[in-house]
Amino acid sequence: MKADIFQAIADPTRRAILVLIATQAMTPNALAEHFDTTRQAVSKHIKVLADCELLTQNKAGREIYYHFNPMKMKEIDHWLEQFKKHWEDRFSQLDQVLLNLNSNKNEN
Repeated sequence: MKADIFQAIADPTRRAILVLIATQAMTPNALAEHFDTTRQAVSKHIKVLADCELLTQNKAGREIYYHFNPMKMKEIDHWLEQFKKHWEDRFSQLDQVLLNLNSNKNEN
């Protein structure tokens, strides 16, 4: 069963792993050096991210390098877009109310 992408990014350690891997591919050992936890714990986080396809892997010799999958992150962006439009509309309405209040204040 594929992991839920939203559960995957809910964890701060997994978000930190994504930030690290977004700039360059890394091995589990290289990633573990950035955290005060065991390599096994980092590997479990990597597995969750890989299960939901936020990470892909590439084997080079005996090392496995994990890469960020930006196309999968686009799914989150598309989902969030509906809320962005809603809040932009709300802020535009608020701007108009404030402009009207300010205009009425200046007239009095």
